[in-house]
Amino acid sequence: MSIRRLPEHLVNRIAAGEVVERPASALKELVENAIDAGALRIAVRLAAGGTELIEVIDDGCGMAPPDMALALERHATSKLPDDAIEAVATLGFRGEALPSIASVARLTIESRIRGADGWALTVDNGDRVAEGPAALPPGTRVRVEQLFARVPARRKFLRSARAEYGASIDVVKRLAMARPDIGFSVEHDGRRTLSVQAGETRPERVAGLTDRDLAGNSVAIDFTRESLVLGGVAGLPTFNRGVADHQYLFVNGRPVKDRLLVGAVRGAYAEMLARDRHPVVALFLEIPADQVDVNVHPAKTEVRFRDPALVRGMIVSGLRRALDDAGHRSAQRPSEAALGMWQPGQVSAPDPEAFAWSAPAGSAAQQDELRHYSGLALHDRRQTFLTPPPLARAEAAYAPVPQTIDFPLGVARGQVAKTYIVAEAEDGLVLVDQHAAHERLVLERMRRAMQGGSIASQALLLPEVVELDEPACDRLEARIGELTQFGLELERFGPRAMLVRATPAALGQGDVHGLVTDLADELASFDEALSLKERLDHVASTMACHGSVRAGRILSVTEMNALLREMEVTPHSGQCNHGRPTWVKLAHGDIEKLFGRK
Repeated sequence: MSIRRLPEHLVNRIAAGEVVERPASALKELVENAIDAGALRIAVRLAAGGTELIEVIDDGCGMAPPDMALALERHATSKLPDDAIEAVATLGFRGEALPSIASVARLTIESRIRGADGWALTVDNGDRVAEGPAALPPGTRVRVEQLFARVPARRKFLRSARAEYGASIDVVKRLAMARPDIGFSVEHDGRRTLSVQAGETRPERVAGLTDRDLAGNSVAIDFTRESLVLGGVAGLPTFNRGVADHQYLFVNGRPVKDRLLVGAVRGAYAEMLARDRHPVVALFLEIPADQVDVNVHPAKTEVRFRDPALVRGMIVSGLRRALDDAGHRSAQRPSEAALGMWQPGQVSAPDPEAFAWSAPAGSAAQQDELRHYSGLALHDRRQTFLTPPPLARAEAAYAPVPQTIDFPLGVARGQVAKTYIVAEAEDGLVLVDQHAAHERLVLERMRRAMQGGSIASQALLLPEVVELDEPACDRLEARIGELTQFGLELERFGPRAMLVRATPAALGQGDVHGLVTDLADELASFDEALSLKERLDHVASTMACHGSVRAGRILSVTEMNALLREMEVTPHSGQCNHGRPTWVKLAHGDIEKLFGRK
């Protein structure tokens, strides 16, 4: 078969396969054009998820009639005044979007320059069908109708209208986040679904487009290294999601989905989140144009950095520094469902027979108790008072409520279910999971000790033998040097056993057998590509879990207060090693709602 030159309309359709993958792809190109035109207000209208109609209206600089015709030719653009493609500062620069869209849909462009008349141009699947004057305010209106209608092979691969709309609204959200100085609105099937005003601050725009609760459950990012600047907002580790769709990454104002950046975010949160949870972040990286290549993907969603290690290290350091400054903070957002679980109890009428009780001789105290209970409005449902009233540990806790600014977790008042500490703060009621909180504290202590050299060990009076299978013993033997740094001294004791001579002093008297067994399992899941620091973090996390205060242990008020004070000064104490919150607060307003006072 001989080689032939492809016709123009087929070339455009092939290009459309790269640039216009779905309605969201076409919408992205049109909105980027509007941003590059200097628009301050961009309105988007969609029908059937964008498959039937995509309309983008802006108040930008507009185009003259000759430029409109030229814009429909391939590789024609106003965004590259010279050949320095590496210095491009606009979102678009390829000059492929409009001709590619026009080859697979009916495209109508109406544009007007300020001080001139408007002009309209229509192209139907590659054929110019109409052209003439148009009445419109300064700016540009682009309509894309019946996308892929004449390309059934592409049309059948589109998803449902709802799914296509979801992808389209995500594109607009990302572009709107990058430009809080521009107002955006989206209308789908006649219903307004998104509206943000121009002139918002970056945190306001991000919170408005993601989750309003993010503003109160995030930290600001402001980090500079060499010529790179990292800004944005990062959600607290306890403010997480089950999918990674809430990670918004931008390079020089361009929304990207880059593996390097995603991996850096995952690395920064690695020790604070469970593996199936994902952080909510919006990161804006500013980098000199000569250190990043944006011309590596037809849709311009990927970039390539000249020094990827510098970029990754900066993102990890910037996020961790900001999260360290957050200290003990945890996501505080009591849901309506959680509050709804607190319901007024149903009080039954007293049973007359319940008071038909005769005290044994000499039980004057019990008769006094009977008179006390019979005078109350709230009656016990028990059939007899022979059973004593329920007893509970109620150690005196007379300490006054401290000021929130000094002691945000308040002062301990008691313990519930031998697991949760109840504390009173100046602005509400605090509940602390004692095991999760102490687990984080032990981990941070071990990390600090590691930074100072090694962790102190405590020799066992009688070395303990832990029997394991041979592969597990092999894994532990290969890591004996690393484990020694944590104060855990092991020796091989035959083919199927390890001898434990010392344990980390920070763990106290724990379950040695369980600790060694869990460490062997943890080592089995290690990737050999993990750095030494990452492997040590895994080991420290496992040890901290074994060395923490267990649920079911009764604590004194003094111990509870000591735990609260240490949490207030320890980084990341708002979440345990698995990403779950260690404390929650029920504000006074929420308590008043429970009792109908609000």
